[in-house]
Amino acid sequence: MGCWIARCLIAVVALAPLAGGVALAQAPAPADGGVQVRKPRLLLVPESMVNAAAARQYLQMKEQAGSRRLLNVDAPQVTRVRAIAQRMIAHGARFNPRAAQWQWQVNVIEAPQINAFCLPGGKIMVFSGLIERLALTDDELAAVIGHEIAHALLEHGRARMSEQVLRSVGINLAAAYFGLGEAGTAALAQAAQLTITLPYSRSHEVDADLVGLELAARAGFDPRAALSLWRKMAAASRGQPPQFLSTHPGHAQRMSEIERALPRVLELYRQAARGG
Repeated sequence: MGCWIARCLIAVVALAPLAGGVALAQAPAPADGGVQVRKPRLLLVPESMVNAAAARQYLQMKEQAGSRRLLNVDAPQVTRVRAIAQRMIAHGARFNPRAAQWQWQVNVIEAPQINAFCLPGGKIMVFSGLIERLALTDDELAAVIGHEIAHALLEHGRARMSEQVLRSVGINLAAAYFGLGEAGTAALAQAAQLTITLPYSRSHEVDADLVGLELAARAGFDPRAALSLWRKMAAASRGQPPQFLSTHPGHAQRMSEIERALPRVLELYRQAARGG
């Protein structure tokens, strides 16, 4: 048994350069005095394919919500969400010039979940439970929406798809090379999930937090509200899985990263408040 486990661990090490090629071969996004993040460069799946698939998924969700009369039910709430999002979308080209040509959409689903997302290509959905259950201010709501917009701008969805392609190919090659059977291949996939995939997701989350801070600040929203937002999130998400098993960083780590970045974005916020 010990020898078999050792072979799995060696295979995981063999996989690391494949996943690392996606996670580490990156170029800094434009910052101009703002945050410093690193965008994925190795994107195997074409952008047009990813955006088209996201648009179909988004349309399907809208149709399902509309048929149940859950889409954009509260007009003032929808107007508020769209106004906040549009102010930040205007600054998106700083991190992805192609975002200026995206067909952005912003909608609200009447549902109790504390959730929001932005699919590749600029398709934003906010759940009413996020706003109402956390009693979000405009600045806090901007922190959430900015974070989700950042995922799309940094093409994290496209990078994740590319990483999954590499991981699937790498696991099959490693399993064949080391002579692992079906059970060994499954164990190797689980090991790769814990050592490669999940940490990579956490790095995406941190980068999205930082870009979201800058988008909010440039749009005139107080970036310090991100801290109060995540305090509310922490209170509402008791039982969060251990950080090493989660695709999201722990709340303490998340707030630490935000606090470290605040001095770089507060001046941008003050400039926006002055109309600069």
